[in-house]
Amino acid sequence: MTPRSESAHLNDQAAAASSTPAAQTPSDFAGALTALEDLVRRLESGDLSLEASLEDFEQGIALVRDARARLEQAELRVQQLLEQGDGSLKAPPLDDNSHESNDA
Repeated sequence: MTPRSESAHLNDQAAAASSTPAAQTPSDFAGALTALEDLVRRLESGDLSLEASLEDFEQGIALVRDARARLEQAELRVQQLLEQGDGSLKAPPLDDNSHESNDA
């Protein structure tokens, strides 16, 4: 392979790698975490070009923001479910048995 065709081949591989399903926004929180883990593995491998690494990094930032928004929405939902009629929040009871196993 000539240097030019080798470079073109590497660019094609990078483009194909960045258009994997991980580039799509997952439909749930677990999917976002899985996609983020996959991106981190690819970035840590060191096999990507600078351009592909930047694209994956940008996608990772988008996934982090998406996951954070999902967590915030879940927190609000839990807060609404726990809110009492008078506006106060009722904290769920703690399981006393969970601390006993640490004392042994």
